[in-house]
Amino acid sequence: MKVPSVVAAVLTPALAFTSLAATAPAASAASADSAPASTSAAQHIPFTDATVTADDDGSYRIVWKAPSAHEVAIHANGRVVARGGAEGEATVRGLPAADRQWFNLVPDRGAPLRLADRLIKLEGTVNFRDVGGYRTREGQWVKMGEIYRSDALDKLTDADLAKLHRLGIGTDYDLRMKSERASAPDRVLAGATYVVADVLAGSATFTTMPTSEDAAVRMMVDSEKFMVSGDSARAAYGQVFAGIANDDARAVVFHCTAGKDRTGWSNAALLTALGVPRGTVMADYLASNDYRAAANQAALDHLTSEQAKIYKPLLDVRPEYLNSGFDEVQEKYGSFNSYLKQGLGIDAGDLRELKQDLLVG
Repeated sequence: MKVPSVVAAVLTPALAFTSLAATAPAASAASADSAPASTSAAQHIPFTDATVTADDDGSYRIVWKAPSAHEVAIHANGRVVARGGAEGEATVRGLPAADRQWFNLVPDRGAPLRLADRLIKLEGTVNFRDVGGYRTREGQWVKMGEIYRSDALDKLTDADLAKLHRLGIGTDYDLRMKSERASAPDRVLAGATYVVADVLAGSATFTTMPTSEDAAVRMMVDSEKFMVSGDSARAAYGQVFAGIANDDARAVVFHCTAGKDRTGWSNAALLTALGVPRGTVMADYLASNDYRAAANQAALDHLTSEQAKIYKPLLDVRPEYLNSGFDEVQEKYGSFNSYLKQGLGIDAGDLRELKQDLLVG
């Protein structure tokens, strides 16, 4: 069955509340609020949960839990824009436009936490987001502004490129196949390093389209397993992990076509290596369904109802897909640390370096 071109492009692979209007002057690109600040590893960050979500009207919703604190002050652009208790929610309005709005969540006890909305809004992507902002089992937090994940970068506009340059992205890891790179080459940032890390090289995945819904699901499960144990996949992910460990001076992005499967496993593996709980890793993986909802629906709208049943599993991310990857880790390597060492070439020293570079608290 022939795949319509519009589809093929995708398939290839609150207890306390305070709200203040902030009217501080816009921060410059080099100001303290335009990039993440470091926190000493010796300081304990008391937040057990915290998120920043940007709304379409320009407001920001900040939610947090810091059980050992009595009060939390929310700082943005050099001023306090909201306050609350140990557990709270605040909506902040009136901040000036910025490439990315950062917030410092400052408790009266313990170290502050620096967060921004995870999604980077660009004209040429729908799934470009920050890998960080998650808490580990040990109570540390994955830094934001260091590692990004994305869908294809061939449609980046000049404005997008300028924005990403200001965000400090210096390395672009392209996880796509040769045919994808040839038909939709990345628009690479000026001065950035472009690295090909072809996950599916040598794999039969997506060379033949499924003819039933069950076959489509099997294809996704099998491809997830290949991403764990396939030779080209292990080489590609090992290259990305080693590059991240060795380049702590610049932000990096890794991406595929939809930013959900090859990119999804790369991110799931990285977060797991850093100690992020499986439930959080799964939630981050499944978030592609939300970020890609409009694009996926547009693709399905071009299909007959029978075709849509077959191709929807290829557009989705589902728990069974990611779980099959973790099952493959267990079956082939016995443990996740063994997968890192034997599969990706990341030993205990490399892992310590990753954690030192990417975790705070």
